[in-house]
Order: sequence, then structure tokens, then C-alpha cells
Amino acid sequence: MGTITNRQVLLAARPSGLPKASDWQMQSVAVGSPGAGQVLVRVVYLSLDPAMRGWMNDARSYIAPVGIGEVMRAGGIGRVVESNDEKFAAGDWVGGGFGVQEYAVLNAKHLEKIDVSKLAPTVHLNVLGMPGMTAYFGLFDVGQPKAGEVVLVSGASGAVGATVGQLAKLHGCRVIGIAGGPQKCAYVKDELGFDDVIDYKSEELHVGLKRTCPQGIDVYFDNVGGDTLEAALARIRLNARIVICGAISQYNATSAVKGPANYLSLLVNRARMQGMVVFDYAARYHEGRAAMLPLLLEGKLKSREDVVTGIENFNDSLLMLFSGANNGKLVLQIADE
Repeated sequence: MGTITNRQVLLAARPSGLPKASDWQMQSVAVGSPGAGQVLVRVVYLSLDPAMRGWMNDARSYIAPVGIGEVMRAGGIGRVVESNDEKFAAGDWVGGGFGVQEYAVLNAKHLEKIDVSKLAPTVHLNVLGMPGMTAYFGLFDVGQPKAGEVVLVSGASGAVGATVGQLAKLHGCRVIGIAGGPQKCAYVKDELGFDDVIDYKSEELHVGLKRTCPQGIDVYFDNVGGDTLEAALARIRLNARIVICGAISQYNATSAVKGPANYLSLLVNRARMQGMVVFDYAARYHEGRAAMLPLLLEGKLKSREDVVTGIENFNDSLLMLFSGANNGKLVLQIADE
């Protein structure tokens, strides 16, 4: 096999606020052959997620930050080019932590074979991937909804929120979404089947919550943080559960993170607020997939991906997450299937 040239996106500087072009460096390097127990993969699709912004900060977190000069961390799916492990063969679809690059050599134990015969490959980066696992375990393990309860979901049109709301609805809950703009709100209510939706761009949150949750909230799945979390805390019911999944409103802040001032609502309502990180459930991903795959195949669960192309467009594509420009799970395609 001739030498393969691999384009990589490296973190060149730690962003202040929104990432900018100068925070990245593109380089081309030669790709070597895989060693014993290794696999060479041509990356086809990369998952773009709000959590990536946190990985760029040199701060204590649930995962070590990406180092300056390192390939930017990203999960993805691709095709095996060459394998030195009996579990994988050339042409197989596989998933793994490839990083933002066109090719990756990984130990076989860090790869997962993917069956693309029934669903589009990109679904494995959405409902059957990290966002779907976040939704499934965050809702059921942490949120613990009961049929008939009111579940509020912020970032409702996003990859995680859309799946949370659909699962809660299938579980027999009354589901309210928070989204921005008429297009996304129509998608949440009309296509995903939420019972109601609040457009935070046109309706004051406290007013919208009083309108849609007059009896209060039993489970709040928070993807946004900031003022949205503050407003939700004001309407929680006795023994409510709040799932802290993300805080996209705070990721690019240049000042201190804004926390809830009315946290005593947790005390008054004997409520629980708990953070969740999807990687803690890695050993149980098969449970989530086994539960959701039939729902996808039966059309009871929808998975929408917004695919943008070109590794050279990585930064501009990533910024779509923070402006709300994407419609569905944001995926960067960097090679043909």
C-alpha cells in the first residue's frame, strides 16, 4: 500500500469565548501501517457536540483537556482500510474516538463494529451513538420518570433533547420542550410529538413555563443551564429530579459560569439535582441500543442528522452548535462512504 497522506486539525490555542480559526492548525502527515492488534481507519463522519468546547479548556473536568498541538478529540465512524486484528476486515464500518482527521490508527480494542444494513451510518452518531446514550441513561437512570409525570426538556430540538423528549413521551409522560424559533418549535411539537413547546426567543421563560406546566415539573432535563435552569427551578414539584446534562449557554462565556440563585427550591421541594456524564455508562451502551433500535426500525423514534462537509470547515461547522444553525444532530462528513 502506498503512503497515505492524512490531514489533521490540531488545537493551536485555547479559545477565549467562541473558537476562532486561529485556535486551530491544519497539518498533513503520512499514515503508517497498523501494528499488531491495530486497525487503520478512513474516517467518514465525525460527531460535532457542544461538549467539545469544554474539552478545549485547561480546567479540571470529567475528562482530560485536549493538549495544545494535539489532534482535536472527536468521536466518529469510518471504514477499515487495513487490519492487523482478526475481528476486523477491510471495508468494515467501525466507530471510535478518531479525532478530527482523515485517517486514524487505533488499537482494535478501542473500536466497535457497526451494522449499517438497517439504518443510515449517521444514526450511529445520533440516537444509537453518544447523544442517544446520553438521553437514554440520563432520562431513565437519573431522571427516573414515571408515567403521567411532567418532563421538561431544554435544547429540545438538539440531538440529546430530541431523543429525551421522544423517550419520555413513549414512557407515558407529558413532555414540554424549550427551543428557539418557530421552525425548531414546529419540529419539536409536530414531528417529534412533544405535548407543547416554549419558544424562548419569543416568549419569556417564566410565562411559557406557567402556561405549559401549570401544575409544575417532575423531571427537568437540562442541556442549557443559565437562565433556563433558573426558570425551571422556580416551577419544580415535590420530589422533582433535575438532570444536569449540559450547559450550552455557558460554554463560551468569558466570565464566571452563571449558577442558579434560587437553589433553595431544591430544599423546599425535596428535589434532587444530579449531573450525568455518558461515559460512565459505556459498559451498558448495549442496553440503550437494544431498547432504541426496535423503536427506530418501527418508526416510533426519529433520528435527524444535519450533515455538513469538509474537514477544512471544522471550525465554522462547530460554531453552528452555538448559534443554533443546525437542525438535528450535527455531523461533519470528511470522506465519501
